[in-house]
Amino acid sequence: MSSSSRPRLLLVDGHSMAYRAFYALPAENFATTTGQTTNAVFGFTSMLINLMRDEQPTHMAVAFDVSRKSFRTDEYPEYKAGRDKTPDEFKSQVPLIREVLSALEITTLEKEGFEADDLIATLAQQGTEAGYEVLVISGDRDTFQLVNPHVTVLYPRKGVSDLMRMTPDAVEARYGVSPQRYPDMAALVGETSDNLPGVPGVGDKTAAKWITKYGDLDGIIAGIDGIGGKVGQNLRDHLEQVMLNRRLNALLTDVELPQQVSGMEVREWDRTAVAEIFNALEFRTLFERLAAAFPGEEAAEAELEHNLQALNPGQLGTWLETNAASGAAVDVEGQTSRGTGDAWRIGIAASGVQVSLDLTALDPADEAALAQWLGTADTPKAVHDVKLALLALRGRGLELRGVTMDTALAAYLRFPDMRGYALEDLSMRHLNRALQADEANDGQAMLPLSEDADAERSAVRAQAIAELGEVFAGLLDDIGASELLTDLELPLAQVLVDMEMAGIAADTAYLHDLASQFDARVSQAANEAYDVIGREVNLSSPKQLQEVLFEQLDLPKTRKIKTGYSTDAASLADLHQKTEHPFLTYLLTHRDVIRLRQTVEGLLRSVADDGRIHTTFQQTIAATGRLSSTDPNLQNIPVRTDEGRRIREAFVVGEGYETLFTADYSQIEMRIMAHLSGDAGLISAFHAGEDLHSYVGAQVFNVDPDEVSGAMRAKVKAMSFGLVYGLSAFGLSKQLDISAGEARGLMDEYFARFGGVRDYLAGVVEEARRTGYTETIMGRRRYLPDLNSDNRQRREMAERMALNAPIQGSAADIIKKAMCLVADALTAAKMKSRLLLQVHDELIVEVAPGEHEAVEQLLRTHMGAAAQLSVPLEVHVGAGRSWHEAAH
Repeated sequence: MSSSSRPRLLLVDGHSMAYRAFYALPAENFATTTGQTTNAVFGFTSMLINLMRDEQPTHMAVAFDVSRKSFRTDEYPEYKAGRDKTPDEFKSQVPLIREVLSALEITTLEKEGFEADDLIATLAQQGTEAGYEVLVISGDRDTFQLVNPHVTVLYPRKGVSDLMRMTPDAVEARYGVSPQRYPDMAALVGETSDNLPGVPGVGDKTAAKWITKYGDLDGIIAGIDGIGGKVGQNLRDHLEQVMLNRRLNALLTDVELPQQVSGMEVREWDRTAVAEIFNALEFRTLFERLAAAFPGEEAAEAELEHNLQALNPGQLGTWLETNAASGAAVDVEGQTSRGTGDAWRIGIAASGVQVSLDLTALDPADEAALAQWLGTADTPKAVHDVKLALLALRGRGLELRGVTMDTALAAYLRFPDMRGYALEDLSMRHLNRALQADEANDGQAMLPLSEDADAERSAVRAQAIAELGEVFAGLLDDIGASELLTDLELPLAQVLVDMEMAGIAADTAYLHDLASQFDARVSQAANEAYDVIGREVNLSSPKQLQEVLFEQLDLPKTRKIKTGYSTDAASLADLHQKTEHPFLTYLLTHRDVIRLRQTVEGLLRSVADDGRIHTTFQQTIAATGRLSSTDPNLQNIPVRTDEGRRIREAFVVGEGYETLFTADYSQIEMRIMAHLSGDAGLISAFHAGEDLHSYVGAQVFNVDPDEVSGAMRAKVKAMSFGLVYGLSAFGLSKQLDISAGEARGLMDEYFARFGGVRDYLAGVVEEARRTGYTETIMGRRRYLPDLNSDNRQRREMAERMALNAPIQGSAADIIKKAMCLVADALTAAKMKSRLLLQVHDELIVEVAPGEHEAVEQLLRTHMGAAAQLSVPLEVHVGAGRSWHEAAH
């Protein structure tokens, strides 16, 4: 609320401020996974939040231009004619800004034939007359004419965050005239951005001097003959333009509008609607700032209700028996790194009360009671980030069993496209509980602190987990995803903990030797490139590469960018394919080998004291359900080149073990396609055990299977796998280096032979457009609101995702299920062999002596049983001393 007794009306020039946000933030840093640029939306929304927080308006509206055509262009067609064409990346974001404003219940206005400033001027006039204090946010200086004791313009100096308060005194101090006379000055000086030329030689100072002397523009015109010198003659020569300028820069204050100021109250906003649009835009940090700036559906409480109980040494067992025997929520504070962890505090919330335990100073009796309770499998527990909790507690010598709810995993299953699942964010979004910031935590959201800050923090976090657990249990039930959590993701977390702790042995001597070889290869490729052009340049400098490629070598231009022409990987690969120029050959080799060297150097840094590499598996990153690998990313080890495959030679069997097994599914995605589409031809081929690509090639090219050439096979293989990812005829033509017409003909022949695939691909998109989501075989959903977007780029990207998500997501679910089955079977058989890695559709197992045959059979049996499809799941197994040698 405004500190003034007058209500405060905030008026925003939507296009003006969105355009400034677009250029203030680099577009390449703001984009969704669908490819939608979001820099303008983010900057505009961030500015809006700051204004709401700082200005505390009671009423608010955002005005937009309909088009460049208005009554001003009718009188002067050249009005604003000099402006550059609006970038497509900006135009696509204006509807998104409107969606944000709609979710926030903020009034928006536009009117054909009028500019946003005219609507703002009209509302400012109405607000002033009704007793409002008015704030106008615009990057157009014409709004300075609106300034008076009750109207202030916030004018951006830079971007959208640095705003000058243009009061009557500020306008006069800056321009030497009152706000009422500012249009007279602008008429004399002109406005370049509006394509309104001024009087030659007349700047702000001269115009202000004339206005001071003659009173206003009418006075200047009346005394024009008394103005001497060259500028006086220029004024007389350009008087008609000056008078036109004055008519055009006058803002209208009487536009007929459907909304009245009194109906523009700042209203409570719907958290669900805002969360949905922010999730779609992949904004995470703005939600907390928004909630702190102004209230939502229900005013956010300062803290969660909690009742932290103090226990004397030896009392924990009784407390757990009294309050937590039937279940509780557990918050584990700790850290994990390279397969190890350490937990130092636990908060437990049960029956409306909480305790907080310092694990570094527990009484022995309490430690025993805690260990027994945590390790009891039939006592249900809710946690946040179960994998972290398991690893951290193991580092303290504690086991955690009986977890039936993980609020992070549950949120991921319900909202798979969110960028993060921090407890603070989920509490804000789903409990309406804002976690207050604390300077000691670098401004990150924290819970309210008591005298015993650590104890209260963990207790309240545990309470948040308890309440969120109930919320997400209902949300998962609503979409039929409860079993995905309890039967797949939670058991998988335990498997991942075991895998991270085990790690995989690394041959460090081999890695050092490989790094040296790649170093030499980098230098060699650079020197070969220099020899071609006769000089040394920085091969990593886009500017120097542009000069070499497009000036010295005069090669065809690539994609136009701000700094010239693109030298990114895709552009150079395309240019090399067209020209086969030797400089590009060596340049691309140089880049490839640098990446390989960086990969090897990263692996060397990751080797732990036990000589093994312990990657971290992420369950909540990929919206399709696939696992991710970080620190280091072992899913990113190159396999398409001989040099890349050499890196896998560094991953070896560890001491005390006999060999490594690799096991993966044969053509898993095409088998899922056959199952989902029900195509009789594909199903028959898989049941017959035929070579799929030869079979498909024979059908498409109408030849016998043994007549399918290598080129034919390559084409149908590219197309078969491409269809899974929504490959277009144009994309296929690029991939196979054939004409778009030939690619279209190839696809037509394919679909003519495999009508079930054609019908499935068409139907899955339309079904997703109707329901709003896709679904895997196991019921994992991915929501795709952009399927009904008016923006073609966003809609087509969502359509490709709709084609891909059920197949890739089903493959992810199947390999996850296989991991759980294999790990359980190894444990049940009391084998020493262990699962080490999962990379895409491949599992790597370290096999103990004497268990070779049993483990191979176990892998084939349980991986084959991970899903019941209409075609068999074929499992390939290989063995060897290294990951590379075990490949098959």
